[in-house]
Amino acid sequence: MPRTFVIGDIHGALKALKQLISKINPVVGDRLIFLGDYVDGWSESSGVIDYLIKLDESFECMFIKGNHDAWCESWLNGNVPNQTWFFNGGDSTIESYITFPVEEKERHLKFFRRMLNYFIDEQNRLFIHAGFSSMHGPEKEQYSSNFSWDRTLWEMALTMDKRITKDSKLYPKRLLLFNEIYIGHTPTLNYDVGVPMQACNVWNIDTGAAFLGKLSAVNIDSKEVFQSDIVQTLYPNENGRNR
Repeated sequence: MPRTFVIGDIHGALKALKQLISKINPVVGDRLIFLGDYVDGWSESSGVIDYLIKLDESFECMFIKGNHDAWCESWLNGNVPNQTWFFNGGDSTIESYITFPVEEKERHLKFFRRMLNYFIDEQNRLFIHAGFSSMHGPEKEQYSSNFSWDRTLWEMALTMDKRITKDSKLYPKRLLLFNEIYIGHTPTLNYDVGVPMQACNVWNIDTGAAFLGKLSAVNIDSKEVFQSDIVQTLYPNENGRNR
């Protein structure tokens, strides 16, 4: 049976990404869903984008856009670098593109432009970088920036009283809209957890690859977890986003 894997935030860690894909060992028919934040942190952001473009030629891939990707897209489009982005890993991304010819940058820009804000699969499972605030779902979201920035969905799921059942009026309507929700954006390391976390029907796959964590993937049917080595060990002479 074809499998579906969801992959957390990569942040320029090409070595970790290659290691993770090798462990997953996808075959034709499998689906790979990436939750965004491909760039900013480790030194190979442009290499990550190159690798993903090639991976998409062999497998069914879905690419969700993260907040760091939106920053990078703006810069590749010719805009002045956002200073907040620059100090949150954007400097390493810019440096990774120094030797890139114009036509290659344009090819990458086209890749950024076709990224999705979110994806809903055939089993009503939502894949989104951060979250959404509308009780009617992401398609009714008034602020598109919430797709890549909103943390309230995850925070709400974390703090839900387990005694409140889905048939209660107190159960959040946002969580009733989908069978499962898969997000990145908020590192599980913030909670001293090094593996993907589940709260209610929300799964957080960002295990802090940008910092002192690992890059993670989950088979969304079996819930089997795959992880790279600690990314810092793959880039021993770099700091990533540990500043």
